[in-house]
Amino acid sequence: MTNDVGHDIANALGILLRRTARAKLHKELTQGMGEGVDELTYPVLSALARTGPRSAADLAPDVGLDRSGVTRRASRLEVAGLVRREPDPADRRAHLLVLTEQGELAVAELRTRLADRIMASLSSWPPGEAEAFARHLRRFTVEGPFA
Repeated sequence: MTNDVGHDIANALGILLRRTARAKLHKELTQGMGEGVDELTYPVLSALARTGPRSAADLAPDVGLDRSGVTRRASRLEVAGLVRREPDPADRRAHLLVLTEQGELAVAELRTRLADRIMASLSSWPPGEAEAFARHLRRFTVEGPFA
């Protein structure tokens, strides 16, 4: 295997990781989702679904924002009934952000929309290629440079 493969993968990842590409996808996925769910709040919802209850400070690195940015977005999600704040049992001065049942339903819908978009984009691939890609991508995330 030549280093060209590494460059090809790095270039593809560069496209996937661009903030503008993510924001565009998040905007498309959140259309019609209702109050509080948009391309700005999507990363907070998604991260809370992956990690469980977290403080804004702990969540900030996962969503690429500072604590105040997470707090602003979480406040919008709280007004929309998708997130609630609970006292942190480990630190009574702090609060954890927690998805509500409505928030969990919104995340489930967003994940379904994303999976549908992915499957639509793979529909022209030969049989077995999408499954192999998924298997290799999972392995890459576990064993690769982002592990």
